[in-house]
Amino acid sequence: MTLVWVANRETPISDMNSAELKILDGNLVLMNESQVSIWSTNVNLTTSNSVVATLGDNGNLVLRDESKPRTSEGFWQSFDNPTDTLLPGSRLAYDKCTKTKKVLTSWKNFVDPAPGLFSLELEPNGSQVILRWNMTEWYWTSGPWNGLFFSSVPEMSLNGIYNHVYVDNVNESYLSYSLNNPSLKSGYVMDVSGQIKLILWYQKNRLLVWHQPMQQCDVYAYCGAFGTCNQNSCYCLPGFKQRSEYDWSLKDYSGGCVRDIILNCTSDRKDKFLANKIVSLPPNPQSVMAGSARECNSICLSNCSCTAYSYEDNACLVWNGELMDLQQPTKNNSSKRTINIRLSASASQFSNNKKRKVLVIGSVVGSVAVVMVLLATVVICICHRHKSGTTKAVEESSLAFRDKDMLQIETKNSSDMLEGDNKSGIGVPFCSWESIIAATENFSDIHKLGRGGFGPVYKGIFPGGQEIAVKSGYMAPEYASDGLFSIKSDVFSFGVVVLERVTGKKNTGFYQSSEDLNLLGYVWRLWSENKALDLVD
Repeated sequence: MTLVWVANRETPISDMNSAELKILDGNLVLMNESQVSIWSTNVNLTTSNSVVATLGDNGNLVLRDESKPRTSEGFWQSFDNPTDTLLPGSRLAYDKCTKTKKVLTSWKNFVDPAPGLFSLELEPNGSQVILRWNMTEWYWTSGPWNGLFFSSVPEMSLNGIYNHVYVDNVNESYLSYSLNNPSLKSGYVMDVSGQIKLILWYQKNRLLVWHQPMQQCDVYAYCGAFGTCNQNSCYCLPGFKQRSEYDWSLKDYSGGCVRDIILNCTSDRKDKFLANKIVSLPPNPQSVMAGSARECNSICLSNCSCTAYSYEDNACLVWNGELMDLQQPTKNNSSKRTINIRLSASASQFSNNKKRKVLVIGSVVGSVAVVMVLLATVVICICHRHKSGTTKAVEESSLAFRDKDMLQIETKNSSDMLEGDNKSGIGVPFCSWESIIAATENFSDIHKLGRGGFGPVYKGIFPGGQEIAVKSGYMAPEYASDGLFSIKSDVFSFGVVVLERVTGKKNTGFYQSSEDLNLLGYVWRLWSENKALDLVD
């Protein structure tokens, strides 16, 4: 099931079970748990005795007079108030008389239907469709209508599946479409990615017919302020961090990045600039007179509101405030421009005092060592009380790893039964948690390589010089198969961890290998056989 329309996207309900949708005084009204109206069709009717709301097979919710034929247009319809999806028969329109638009607006993220930053609308002064960021910046256009489709989107006439209609008269202009095969379902979706997507549902499969812009990084400010776009991923500039890790996990990058250390123009220590290679310079620069790169640097440095400068081809450009729409060079787009980003003088990468570096690193290592000693003490106490044969084997394996300064790979014949063995049978490198903590300096940000759709990736170095990449989220089936990620993926991962704790077994092992390939299959079989208590360690 796919959500295609939301009534109260700006006024969420706190208690779904107590909410009520009903006809009140001739209007369709949504009441919250306190019986307060939070959304209404707001139609003024002279009579309200025979008003009904009907949901048609085409997906249109219509408020109408029950005494009149169902084919009547009604007093109000959801097709006239679209959210993020344009269904066959509905219109993307501009009313020339009232100067009002019917636009598609993206969700804030994958789980929040509140209006996002991206919208699709008809251009009032031309026969084309445009995409906007924050209802202001125009970053894609369909090109003019040629009688069959918009010139930049020939896919609109794909295989004769669709019939598109564009009407432009003195009163209005609108785009509508229908399907030649009525058994098919389709919709134009203003996606949270900032791309407009044409979706086709066929035999319960959700198919992507086409999307624009083709490249994710062509969506304006996709990664927010001080964020850079590379293919389908967003990264923060050096010296910056994600404003909200939670929002980024939901692929809502609109908040962008914030400084690790705020600027302080009143300080005796002057700020510094860090050079970054990007595809194109940010929009809205100011051109200033400067005879050299050094002079351009000084001009920006003397202005507390100046956040970046670029000096190329004897031209000095400066930017004030937040930097938007930054893109990292790729194989397909290797053109590079240099922009110098202002950072606080206290940022560690600009300290030239080697002694100060040693002292800082020494204090950090000392602090980490103290914490590790305390943690080790706690672990030893716990292990002393709960040590078992299996635990002892694992400890010996960890000690062997640390002694040899290399990664040990433990494997076991698949016909063997684990029955509580923590590390055998998985056929992948095994090392202790303590070793990973040490290799990544307790998952320090300086070792963070980037962030994928379901968690950060860290670089680590073992004592022998072996480099590793460390990543934790278990992937939910829908992510592994379809690339779909949501809060449900976290719930799945948490559930797997709970099962591991309850059973004392690893998810990646073989359990009764003739019947079960992993922990989930093992759990499900025992549950189905009413032997759930046999799971408990």
